[in-house]
Parts: sequence; C-alpha cells; structure tokens
Amino acid sequence: MKRVTGIGGIFFHAHDPAALRAWYARHLGVDVLEWGGAVFPWSDEARQPDGGMTVWSIGQAGNEHFAPGKASFMINYRVADLAALLQALREEGCQVLDKSEDSEFGKFGWVIDPEGNKVELWEPPPGQ
Repeated sequence: MKRVTGIGGIFFHAHDPAALRAWYARHLGVDVLEWGGAVFPWSDEARQPDGGMTVWSIGQAGNEHFAPGKASFMINYRVADLAALLQALREEGCQVLDKSEDSEFGKFGWVIDPEGNKVELWEPPPGQ
C-alpha cells in the first residue's frame, strides 16, 4: 500500500501572523495571498503542472486545529487511501485520532507521532 505521496501543506502558528507573513513575503519571496497563505504548484520532470500543490499558511497562535499536539506547526501529508492508511496505523499501534473529516477539499485524518506532534493526513478529492 502506498502511504505518503507528497506534502499537502505546512501550517504555522504565530503570535503575530500578519508580521510573520510579511517577513516571509519580503525576505523569502513567498507570494502570500489574501487568505494568509501561499500555494506552491507541483510539476513533473518537464516542469509541466501535474495538478498537485503544497499549501503554506500562517495562522493565529492558540488555534485548536493543532490540538492535542503542542508544536507551533503541523505538516499535512498527501495520501492515496486515507481509510486504509488509518487502519494500518491503528494496527501498528499508532495513536490515531478518532475524528476524521470528509469535505469538498478531500478526506482528512490525524495521527500523533512519538514526539506528540499532530500529523494531518489528506486524501485529495478525485482528480486532484
């Protein structure tokens, strides 16, 4: 079974999200959009778009989306079959959160790594 197929997103918490976004835009050239993040499209070997993307976003510290993790970041990994992967992780003794989501953006599930970081797993909608 294929597990992680790419990084779907990188999410940060910041005490001053606007200032941190501005720093990344000014000093690293990240094209921060109005919603507070950026999108990095994937391409194939010929540098042609392949439909995938990695989202980068900075949000307000204290946001509960990272709970029960304690880190100021969370990585979203793109997966091929979320249900099968979550089942395999449970069978392997991993701490898989009971909550999952199914939305227009795809299916989401979470696992806690051995250091206590919340890891988001994302199965994109068909065709993405």
